[in-house]
Amino acid sequence: MYPGHWATIKPDAVAYVMAASGEAVTYRELNDRSNQCAQLLWAAGLRFGDHIAVLMDNNARYLEVCWAAQRMGLFYTCINWHFTADEAAYIVDDCDAQVLVVSDATRAVAAELVALTPRVKIRLIVGGDLAEHERYETAIAAQPAEPVPDECEGTPMLYSSGTTGRPKGIRYNIAKEPMGQMPGNLALMTQAFGFDETTIYLSPAPLYHSAPLFYCMSTLRLGGKVVIMEQFDAREALRFIEQYGVTQSQFVPTHFVRMLKLPAEDRARYDLSSLRCAVHAAAPCPVAVKQQMMEWWGPIVWEYYSATEGTGATLVSPQEWLERPGTVGKSILGPIRICDEEGQEVPAGEIGTVWFEAPTGRTGFRYHKDDDKTREAIDERGWSTVGDMGYLDADGYLFLTDRRTFMIVSGGVNIYPQEAENLLVSHPSVYDVAVFGIPDDEMGERVHAVVQPIDFDDAGPELERELLAYCRERLAHYKCPRAVDFDRELPRQPTGKLYKRLIRDRYWGNSTSRIV
Repeated sequence: MYPGHWATIKPDAVAYVMAASGEAVTYRELNDRSNQCAQLLWAAGLRFGDHIAVLMDNNARYLEVCWAAQRMGLFYTCINWHFTADEAAYIVDDCDAQVLVVSDATRAVAAELVALTPRVKIRLIVGGDLAEHERYETAIAAQPAEPVPDECEGTPMLYSSGTTGRPKGIRYNIAKEPMGQMPGNLALMTQAFGFDETTIYLSPAPLYHSAPLFYCMSTLRLGGKVVIMEQFDAREALRFIEQYGVTQSQFVPTHFVRMLKLPAEDRARYDLSSLRCAVHAAAPCPVAVKQQMMEWWGPIVWEYYSATEGTGATLVSPQEWLERPGTVGKSILGPIRICDEEGQEVPAGEIGTVWFEAPTGRTGFRYHKDDDKTREAIDERGWSTVGDMGYLDADGYLFLTDRRTFMIVSGGVNIYPQEAENLLVSHPSVYDVAVFGIPDDEMGERVHAVVQPIDFDDAGPELERELLAYCRERLAHYKCPRAVDFDRELPRQPTGKLYKRLIRDRYWGNSTSRIV
């Protein structure tokens, strides 16, 4: 189950295509180029368990670099290409990368990284030229298109998003296995979502993020075709579904919101009948948003809940969700435990921290070079958490309320801002929203909102009053923002995750807060 197998069966079939440009890569080309890249890394002395880093935009060389590392047993760390040089340098250094692959789109940051990452031995640039870097295309052209002598399975070592602080490297405990082994979590894609050799998978998100990377790599293991969007655009996503006959795709709730905000004529313009399954994850989806997507696309919207750490996961089918709107499903790996601050389990219906009890024999993870954070995430029972809050219903279905770090404590009452965010984003004038706590002398914190309106000309006292009233009519008043500010654009990653900390820091300033 890897491109080398499919290169022998259907060498001229398209493995993946860049959606906008139409640049296609066949299975023969993917196999040959990933072999050549692996040979280059092998000649440089890299062996099983060593590290490389990738700092590129979505381009046609991205997956072949990842497959080169995957097929020679390396850890490969894909970095958010929107990071500053200092942010990227921290990850390159922390992951012990011996090789750094960049692209012409990241050349400005790459140039700064030369001085900031002295331990990197080899620097390669795709699609351009840059001092202190070798042109990637030239470097691999000199290598044979044959497997390295000791082919074995590697793995990504990705970093948490950093939305609440410094990113953490998530390192899996892996054994040396022959190339082509089926990953255990591939079963979800094949059995629930119907991925197989006939799949045409639309990837609308950055490849540096864990889910898009895994789903693209896994589609290629299965012999399907990947359609990679260079960057997400709601209207273009619909056009590509029609153009390429997409059968499966994966989105985040922000993508759904963007598509639903399109004019009705744009939403009706494209034929989406080829789409058999739309998966979403990465963040809880507002109930109203998912209901609208189901009405538009039909009952094909599946959801899973997991994290890059990979220690637990839930799954909910469209039919189950319609029966229990808002759930992220039941566990498909190990038991879910909802615990209070003392680590004691709480009854069904009561909110607490979500912990996963790892199944017997499942490979674990640790935070790279950070034993303290590993101990915070994995308790003495072997249960793990990423800090999400939620509750189980009587039938074991999980409902998420928010991240623990985003919880607001106002007058001793715990408030989960996700409720207000989910409500406000459904308002026709709201494009994006962040709700969080700000300092309050009397209550400790009070609920506040920052809104990105669809038309910034509408921003002002009148829209603020309308949004506050809209919220208070539908939520308990103590959960509602006391005031609304307006921004032209909220700092949201292309993966859909909001850098809420960056907004909140404006209001906390030098105040002491228990919130990171």
